[in-house]
Order: sequence, then C-alpha cells, then structure tokens
Amino acid sequence: MPLGLFATIWMPGGEDLARLAPVWSLVGTIVGVLLAALIVGRNWRVAGGVTMIGALVTAWLAFRGFTATEGHWAGMSPAGAAPMLVVDQFSHFFIFLLAIFLAAVTWLWFMGQDAAVPDISAHRGDATEFFVLLVGSAFGMAMMVSTTNLLMIILAVESASLPSYGLAGFRKKNRQSAEASLKYVLFGAVTSAIMIYGASLLYGRYHTLDLAMIGRQIQIEGPTVLMGVAMFAFMVGVAFKVSAVPFHFWCPDVFEGASIEVTTWLSVVSKAAGLGLMLRIIAVVTSELTSTDALQYVTMAIAIMAALTCTWGNFSAFRQTNMKRLLAFSSIAHAGYMLMAVAIIWKPAEGALSPAHPAFSAIVAYITVYLLMNLGAFACIAFVYWSTGSESIDAFNGMARRNPLLMVAMVVFLFSLVGLPPMGGFLAKWWLLAALWDAKLIWLIFVAVFNTVISLYYYARIAVAMVFRDDDQAPLRAPLAGQAIVLACAVGILLTGTLWAGRLKDFSDARSRDLYAVTQKSPAGSVAAAESGTAD
Repeated sequence: MPLGLFATIWMPGGEDLARLAPVWSLVGTIVGVLLAALIVGRNWRVAGGVTMIGALVTAWLAFRGFTATEGHWAGMSPAGAAPMLVVDQFSHFFIFLLAIFLAAVTWLWFMGQDAAVPDISAHRGDATEFFVLLVGSAFGMAMMVSTTNLLMIILAVESASLPSYGLAGFRKKNRQSAEASLKYVLFGAVTSAIMIYGASLLYGRYHTLDLAMIGRQIQIEGPTVLMGVAMFAFMVGVAFKVSAVPFHFWCPDVFEGASIEVTTWLSVVSKAAGLGLMLRIIAVVTSELTSTDALQYVTMAIAIMAALTCTWGNFSAFRQTNMKRLLAFSSIAHAGYMLMAVAIIWKPAEGALSPAHPAFSAIVAYITVYLLMNLGAFACIAFVYWSTGSESIDAFNGMARRNPLLMVAMVVFLFSLVGLPPMGGFLAKWWLLAALWDAKLIWLIFVAVFNTVISLYYYARIAVAMVFRDDDQAPLRAPLAGQAIVLACAVGILLTGTLWAGRLKDFSDARSRDLYAVTQKSPAGSVAAAESGTAD
C-alpha cells in the first residue's frame, strides 16, 4: 500500500516538551492526587498537601521560564507548520500567577477546615475530587494563554470551564450552590456553542486553524461582514470567561453560591486567563495587518463592551448586601476596565502603526495588583464567615474593635479596588488611563473616571461599617497564618503603589513586549515559519 496514504507521524522533541514543564507539572499534580487517594486512602490532608506541592513546583518552573534571559518558544508542530501551542515568557508569567494563586487557595481551604462551620467540614471526604477539579481547571487556564490555534483554544476553554462547573456546585446539599452551578453550566453551554460556531465560520472561510494565517488572509482580502460575525461569535467564549456584559449573568450567582475558596479562585484566574487569551488572539491576528481598516470595527465593539461592562458592574453593586455578591459585581466592573486596554489594538506612532505595548503592559500590571487585592479581600470575607457564619456587610460591623489588623488590611484592599493613591490599584488604573489617552480614546477615559467615582460609594460603605457601626459583636479571631497572608497582600499593594512602582512598570513592559515579539520570531514551528509551509 502506498505510504502516501498514511499521515506523517511527528512527535515533539525534548526541548519543546521541556519548555512545557509548568503544564506537565499541573498534569502530574492531578495524577499525584489520584494516586495518593489510591495508595494512602481518601485523606484530605494528603490531597491538599499534594496539590500544594504541585502548585509550588509549577510556580517555580514558570518563574524560571519568564525570568530567563531569552524568551522561550515552543511551536509544538513540525517545521514550517502552524504552531499548536505557544510557550514564551508571557505564557509562563500567567502560569506563574495561576500557580501562586492555586497555592494560596489551597492554603485558604486548609485554614477553613478548622472553622466551626458544618458546611465546610462535611466535605472533607470529597477533598480528592475537589482538588482534581481545581487543578484541572488550572490546567485548562494554563492552556488558554499558551495557544494561537482555533481548535486548541476551544479545547482549552472547555478544559477550564467543565471543572469550574463542578467546583461551583461542589456543595451538593446546598440549594444555592446547586442553583449557581446549573446557571453556570447553562450559560457556559450556550457561549461554547456560539464560540464553536464562530470558529467553524472562520475555518470554513479561511481554511486554516492558525490565527496568524487568518490575520494574513484578512489583510489580503480586507474585512468582510462574515469575518466580523465569525470573529465576534468566536470571542463570545472568551467574553464569558472574563464575565463581560452581556455574558456576565452567571457571575454574581456563582460567586454567592459557591464556597469561598472557589469564589476566590474564579474571581481572579478566570479573568486573568480570559484576558491573556484575548491579548494573545489580538496580538497574533493584528501582527499581519498593516492598516487600521480591518480593526476599527473590532476596536469599537470591544470599547463599547468594556464601557457597558464596568458601568453595569458598578451600578449593580450599589444595592448588594452579600459581600461575595458585591465583589462579584466589582469583578465585572474591573473586567470592564481591563477590556478598555484590550480595545487599544493599535496606536499611531510617528506616521506608522506599532503594537500597543502600553495597553498590554497596563493589563499585565492590573492583573498583578488585582490578584493581591482580591486574594486579600476574599480572605477577610472567609475569616468573617468562619467566625460568624454570615457573609453580609453587617457581619463586618465594628471590625475596628473586633480585629484592627484585618480592618486596616480590608480598607487597603477596598481603596485599592477603587483606585485611590498610594495603592497599587491607583497606578494600574493610571497606566490604563494613560494608554487610553495615547490612543485618543478620550470618551473611554470619561467612562473609566465616572465609574471610579461612583464605585467609591459601595466600597466606602464597607469601610464605614467596619469603623463607625459597632453592634457589640464578639471579637473576631482569625488564623495567624491567614492574617500573615492578608498582611502580605496589603503590604504588596502599598509597595506596588509606591516604592516598587518602577519595578512593576518595567516588569509589565517586558511581558507585553514578549507577547508581541513572539509573532515576529521564525524558528521551526513558529508563525513566521508557517509562511513557507502549508495551512492546517
């Protein structure tokens, strides 16, 4: 039989596999948790310990990747073919943040086991399943920021979403948790279907799964109505992960119904992975374009979505009394702020077109500070819930007397979420506004400033309750390790807004440059090398 009837067998080399070490570490963690349950039994301490070790190893491997002197590149495809996976300093940075947050959430889960709340201790026997789902979600999100292939993007988004549905409804006997999980699944199924439909339109029109080659075809043929519809439909799945309006309805119910550890996880990593994927898509597609004609409609659509997202999130947070639900709408608003930077796809520079590094840099800085703000804020909510059994704002009354340290830290987190100096949140938002000014999107600046002002009300409402409303509740006791984590987050926010501001800026600039530079590289398996090869 002729050999031509068989597909050529190709396997990635050791160097490509080594560059994917952080991803393999997450896979190994899942296997380790399952094997531990098989060998030593279903022990919640062992399951959590294996997850913690796996998260720290992943963080170390990713740290080595994004601090290397030379950017990494792994196309995971034969020479001359379009890449399936992209592994560079940008993806390593996001995986590092993801792994650090995974370790923090695992530690938060450990501390919660000592709380006198029956709803927590009742699920110790399900710890193996919980951590498999948690690490599985982390694996999918790691893949989201590491690919420019339509098919791999869909698989990555689904790999991140499916475990998240299980995590949201993990408290099986809790009606609110089950309802939240059902809503999450329904919204996720609809957006996934729309995303796959958009990908099929793009593949049918351009006959390739590679985003760079799609961008090249758009440059040659010009923008079309079909291209706009297909690209919008494809981006729906990413907008769902970011919880952008109008794909945000799952977020408040899931945040309120899920356990505090799951809410903390979804509040940051889901948005970070979605934004990282969105930046990757835009950087690769636009690297092939030499005019703004094909971009103006996309830019306007993202800008309008960003404005609606932050405005809806802030106004909806006004009347919330549940702290998790309030911070859910707050996270929607912050997703809108970060989407404003995504709208700055290109900016004029000396008569030519250049990649919008300031916008990408602002998002990297924003996500870094946002991780500290939300981790600290949700940790404080967890301590109050473990002590009082309540997640309402009233449970924070008199915090200045009940636990002054947590009160001061919570005020830092709240004012940083607003964007007040000298917090890190102020600098992140300032760099965002500067990028909008450079791109001449003045109307978005007004939207961002207006939303920042009105958000001060509901954040200050919590601070007022902690300082000025004392209803003689008992002193609030929190684990020493937990208070240390909260204090470290508060100090980090203050340092990034003052002494470390320059370091944060340089770091963010380096990561954003690497994001765009990867589209210009031409080793085997890279985007540039695909010009001499064939389409998928």
